[in-house]
Amino acid sequence: MQSKLPYIGTSIFTVMSQLAIKYNAINLGQGFPDFPMSDALIDCVTEAMKAGGNQYAHTNGVPLLRERLAEKINSLYATNINPETEITVTPGGTYAIFSAFSTIIQPGDEVIIFEPAYDSYIPNITFNGGVVVPIALTYPNYSIPWDTLKTAITKKTKAILMNTPHNPTGMVMTKEDILQLQEIVLSNNLYLISDEVYEHLIYDDKKHESVIKYPGLFARSFVCFSFGKTYHCTGWKLGYCVAPENLMKEYRKVHQFNAFSCDTPKQLGIAKHMLDKEDYLSLGNFYQAKRDYLRKLLASTPLKCIPSSGSYFESYSYAAITHESDKSFAEKLVKEYGVAVIPMSAFYHDATDNKVIRLCFAKKEATLEAAAACLQKL
Repeated sequence: MQSKLPYIGTSIFTVMSQLAIKYNAINLGQGFPDFPMSDALIDCVTEAMKAGGNQYAHTNGVPLLRERLAEKINSLYATNINPETEITVTPGGTYAIFSAFSTIIQPGDEVIIFEPAYDSYIPNITFNGGVVVPIALTYPNYSIPWDTLKTAITKKTKAILMNTPHNPTGMVMTKEDILQLQEIVLSNNLYLISDEVYEHLIYDDKKHESVIKYPGLFARSFVCFSFGKTYHCTGWKLGYCVAPENLMKEYRKVHQFNAFSCDTPKQLGIAKHMLDKEDYLSLGNFYQAKRDYLRKLLASTPLKCIPSSGSYFESYSYAAITHESDKSFAEKLVKEYGVAVIPMSAFYHDATDNKVIRLCFAKKEATLEAAAACLQKL
């Protein structure tokens, strides 16, 4: 059989997680919390199950959940979204992004992405017959090279994928960034897939500039979110996509014959729990405290922090320690120091190596302390 993804092997997250298990190492590689999720949300889901909410949900998502999401969007971004025609609940944020690509890409269409990039983007585009056009963010602050982006656009360019807050770097796009992006998208008649799964994990008094806030840009966009990141339940694999009605109509054709619908009791439970707005509005302060604590713990090590303003992650340069490859250094950390991290080169199509590793700080304080104690030995 001819592979549709011939150049794709086992993901770096699987590799490092397996090494962490093998060497009994602390896992700061894969992005998931190691602390409990909300008991109140668990109770809401349990109540929904006991009340009989266990059959197929509407293919577009439980209506009450879509209504609550529209209310939240209006509150946060001052934009009216029609819950009936512009929101679709999906089995995870990655699925939401894949479905957006499946909706718009025709064979040979070019899609621009920014690297380092979340590892699903390239396979998503390739699987759907698209051609990936990667552009490197400017190291070390990971800013967008706008002139490079403009010159990369051709007659075959169909879409741009953006991600803010950014995984893996934690870069957060500004209003000025979004306005530049809007001008480029509209003047070239492109589509935008906007990965905003970390919308609430944003720090240092910065604001999330959602594409939804910009009517002209939103008119050409699919905006993707994740409940798992918001409610500390990544294993639930539940998210949603927001898009204007004309785009969502086509998106739902893809969704209808793939997942069809998502977990009913979890949707009902989240819809009820969303009445507690503070649970998601407090996330920025909650995770910033963890980021800052890890910074403090690692301040006396030779690792140099590359500041993150959002997401679960912060990157560190190890250039002052060794010139070996980031993959080799990451393997050494897990085998000899008992800490699993992710080499940043894994997020580049050409394995660009700036001697940087990515750490996940979405962990209990005890976990961060134990990991830091290991890294103090560097």
